[in-house]
Amino acid sequence: MRNIPVNLAGFKLRVVEEPSIKTDQDGKVKTAYGTDDPLYVVGVFAKPVATEDGYRGKGDEFKVTLSANPEGIEEGDVVELIAPTVSHWEKDGRSGLSWKAQGLKPASR
Repeated sequence: MRNIPVNLAGFKLRVVEEPSIKTDQDGKVKTAYGTDDPLYVVGVFAKPVATEDGYRGKGDEFKVTLSANPEGIEEGDVVELIAPTVSHWEKDGRSGLSWKAQGLKPASR
């Protein structure tokens, strides 16, 4: 399955790697399908929001491909993903999750 919508309401996302233009292994700029619009990539750390008793689970760091330029977002900012999706991939005996979003904005919490 591809582009499964994701609800991250129970998580706080912090930028750990500032947004940059996404490139392939040869340094060629990756673009949105069927356009010349560049894609962007940002590293975030997702940490569960504390429960009523104060427990916070472990977090995880991952990269998200963005279809819009996230202007004004810097390392350390707490953010929200706009329309996040996840897809499973497999290649050469490896597998993982690919995260995408339409954009990124400062968190409203």
